[in-house]
Formats: sequence, structure tokens, C-alpha cells
Amino acid sequence: MIIGRFLTYIRAERRYSEHTASNYERDVKRFFAHAGIDEAKFDAQLITPDDIRRWIVSLSEGGLSAATVNRMTSALRSFFRWLRKTDAITRDPMQNIGSQRLPKRLPSWIAEAKMGEVMEDVSHAPDDDATARRNELVIVLFYTTGMRLAELLDIRLNDFSDGMHELRVRGKGGKERVMPLVEYARERVVAYLDEIYGEKICASPENHLFLSRKGRPMSRTETYRIVHDELTRLGVQGKRSPHVLRHTFATHMLDGGADMREIQEMLGHASLGATQVYTHNSIARLREVYRTAHPRGREKNKE
Repeated sequence: MIIGRFLTYIRAERRYSEHTASNYERDVKRFFAHAGIDEAKFDAQLITPDDIRRWIVSLSEGGLSAATVNRMTSALRSFFRWLRKTDAITRDPMQNIGSQRLPKRLPSWIAEAKMGEVMEDVSHAPDDDATARRNELVIVLFYTTGMRLAELLDIRLNDFSDGMHELRVRGKGGKERVMPLVEYARERVVAYLDEIYGEKICASPENHLFLSRKGRPMSRTETYRIVHDELTRLGVQGKRSPHVLRHTFATHMLDGGADMREIQEMLGHASLGATQVYTHNSIARLREVYRTAHPRGREKNKE
């Protein structure tokens, strides 16, 4: 079936994650259902730009956000690009269909003082509680490396350099980058490995770093819950997710004087534009400092 072959392509050649592949499968099937397409009788040449526009309109009218519609459209765009690549179609019906305009939103992040409290708390996990030590390391690695959720779950023992000073990370599209580990994080990695692997708890043949209580690789859902619950317990307000810790890493690096290109490399962004959003966070913070610290700003606040 056509969708199955497309999924094989994005998994094997594009090296997309299972999470992304599942999303693409769902989105393409949703388009097929809306257009009344029988996959067994699919003829790509019969699809028109108007078919796709009607689908996009139905998604928007159904209450989906512009970001969600764009993500689903991106899946369909990849599908037709693959059809064009395999000569199944001579023209791409999505060639002149653009993305919806997104409202400007700043990434959520945790203030440096509050993040200091979080790091102080998680560094005191009981030595005899392997689950607490694991949860501590999840928070520490998200904050000290800025890696994505899928990247963290994919860490294996042989991804660490000798001495645990560096970590190889597999990003989107299978692209690899090397992340330095600050001593704070390195010490916790070493302690964690000494504990769980010393007791031979691991039942993962792939030697994943993070394991469930049954000794198997942790799931996205479980990891998200760990971060959410830990940040909630520690009094963090607003969004509490792995991605918030990634945003926090980038914002604090920029505030600390890191170069934008260096942050781009550490985050694994393909373009500098994706990284530059963090400058807005810093500007917003500086604006608030100026408003409260400058004499004219204080006078205005009293009015």
C-alpha cells in the first residue's frame, strides 16, 4: 500500500523517529479520508491543489491551531515530495500551497534563580532510591544539554566518551552532534551508572541510559510525566515539560554570553533562524529589568 511504502522511506532513508512516522501516517490517512480516497485504488495524478486547500480549510474550521495545521500539512507535503521523487506524479499539487501564518509566541522558560533552586533540590535525591536518582538525572541532562526528548531517550552507554566528559547525541534526520558535559552533570551520570548497572538492573539489549522500573527503555509519556511532576513539586509555574527545559537551557546560555552559532550547534538546529527566537526572551527580560531598575521606569510604575 502506498502509505506503507512512504513510511518505509521516511524511516529508512530520512531516518525519522517512530513518533514522527506515526504522526505522518495519521495525517496522510486523515487527508485520504477527507478526500474520499481509497488507498487500494489511489491515483496520485488525480489529486489537485483544490483538494488539498479544501482539506486545510476543514482543519482550520474544525478548530485546530495554525501550528497544528502546518504540522499536518508538512506531513502531506513530504508525502507528495516522495511521490514526485519516485516519479509517481509529474507535478506536485502542493507546490504553491504555503503555510498558515503563526502568531508570534515566545518560548516558555524558567528563570535562572528558580532553576537554581530546582538543581539544588534534585541534587539531593536519596542514594538508596534508584528511581529518584534516575529522575534527577533526567532533569539535569535536559537542563545542562538542551537536548530534545527523543534524543534523551535514545542515549546509550557507548554514546559517552571515555571519562564521561562528552556525549554523542542523535538528532533529527539521524544527524549526530557531540555535547560537552559540565562536571555537575558528569558526576551524576557516573553515580547513576555505578548504581543501576552495578546492580545489573538493566534488561535493555540496546544499553539505553534511561530505564523504567522493569529495566526497559523509558517511554516518551513516562519521561514527560517525570519532568512535569518534578517541576510541579518544586513550585515551577506555567508550562512544565522537557521542551521548557530545552528553552531554559538556550535562554540561560544566551544570557550568559554564549554565541548564537554555538547555541545553534548545541541545540541541533538546522538554521540560525530557529535559534534566534531566544534573543526575544533576553530582550523581554532586559526590558523588565530596565523598567524596574531605571529611575524613570520606577517613576512610571508609581503612577
